[in-house]
Parts: sequence; structure tokens; C-alpha cells
Amino acid sequence: MVDKSKVVSIEDRIPKLKKDRRKKANKRIIFIITMFFLLIVCVIYFQSPLSHVNNISVKGNSYLTQDEIISTSELSRDDNIWGIDEEKIAQKIDELEQIQSTTVHIDWPNNILIEVNEWRRVAYYKKDLDFFPILENGDMLNQKEENIPVHAPLLFDFSDGKALERMVQELIKLPEEIVRSISEIYLTPTSNDQLAVTVYMNDGFEVKATIRTFSTKMGHYPSIVSQLNPNIKGIIDLTVGAYFRPYESQVEEEQEITLDDTSSSTTNEN
Repeated sequence: MVDKSKVVSIEDRIPKLKKDRRKKANKRIIFIITMFFLLIVCVIYFQSPLSHVNNISVKGNSYLTQDEIISTSELSRDDNIWGIDEEKIAQKIDELEQIQSTTVHIDWPNNILIEVNEWRRVAYYKKDLDFFPILENGDMLNQKEENIPVHAPLLFDFSDGKALERMVQELIKLPEEIVRSISEIYLTPTSNDQLAVTVYMNDGFEVKATIRTFSTKMGHYPSIVSQLNPNIKGIIDLTVGAYFRPYESQVEEEQEITLDDTSSSTTNEN
């Protein structure tokens, strides 16, 4: 038999059901209202300056200006930060001749950082009265320097395009500190060597060399000058072996120089 004391009448259950339904309805209304306000907030945010690019900064540039890089990126403060495609922007900047690589970062909430790596300038070619930069990748910019460059060698008399190309390739192989120690390079061909060059160093020495072995021989330059008296200037001949000949007004003797940092010997010049 059914225990009548445990039976709940329909009249007793209806208030409880109504209360439960009311709670569910209230939760649903609160959820809808919350979502509605979130939607409004999102719309306001995306339409407000808060979602737009606030600041664009450039890092790593030495030769190109910040304005040139930003202009190439086609970024502006009207752009929505959520629509920024970092890879696409980097590809645009990489199209600049002087840029080796680019990385674009979004600095939340609404700033952009562009980091560039420019090609090193290994030399400047003198044409008429103008100087044109030659980059580490071998390209020569069709953009003359307004002032006489001081951070890389100046190349003179390279009317032979192949000689110029080979000279640049040799400079690229050298450590940057040695390249920066070179002031001027002249193509001075002889009957025996059409690729002979005369090099003037920033420390006052003159070097006779050939493009054929330029990077190999000039790679020893720091050890060569360490064997010489810095107060006696002259010509370092690297065409065959390595010899130092002081200018006639100083001392009339020729010094053979070793290229392996071991020792040096001195012979009298006839």
C-alpha cells in the first residue's frame, strides 16, 4: 500500500514549479541583457579610437628614416589594431632595397613596433662628383649620398664593371672592422695585372694589392701593422708575399712581413 503521508498534492507542487520557472526565466533574461550590453560595448570599442593604432615606432634603422619605413608599411592611425597582418606588413617593408629583414610586433593594446635589419654598406662608388652606396648583398643603390661617406671605403676609377663587382665581393668577405679601416681604393691596372689596386688606409699606410687575393691578404692586415713601426709610414705590398717599403723621405729599407704572426725579417733595398 502507498504511504499517503509521502504523497505531495498537485496544489502543493504548483508554487514550487512556478518558482523554478521564474528563476530560469530570470537567469535567461539576465544572460540576454548581459550579452546585449557586451555587444554594445564591443561596437563602441571597435568604433572608438581605443581600437585604432595609437603609435607606430621603428627600431634598427640607420640609413632609412622612420617616415620612409612607415610610409612603405602603409600603416596609419586609422587602422584597426585587430586587422593588422604583421607578416604582410613585413613583406612590404622587405621590398625596400636597403632592408635585409623585417619583424612587426603588436604591442597591446594598440601600439605597433617595426624592427628592421638593414644591409650593411661595404663601400661607396664614386661616379663623376657623386658617391653611390654599395650594399653587403652586392647591390649598388641608385641614390647618391649628400655628404662624403666616412663609414666605408670609397671606390675610384672602377670603370670596368666586372672589376667593381669582384672588388665588392672581396670586401664582403672581410670582417667589418677591417673594411672600416680602409679609406679609399683605386683600380690601378698594370700590364701584368688588370685587377691591381692601390688602397689607402685610415691609419696612414698605403697598400698595393690585387683583387684576386684581396680578402685573403687584407684579412691579415691587423697582424701586418702590428709588425711595423706606427710612426714610419709607407707602402705595404701584398701583390706577391708581403713587403713594407717606407716612403723615401723617411727610411730607405724594405721589410718583409710574415702573414702568420710569427716573425719578420729585414732586407736592404738596392
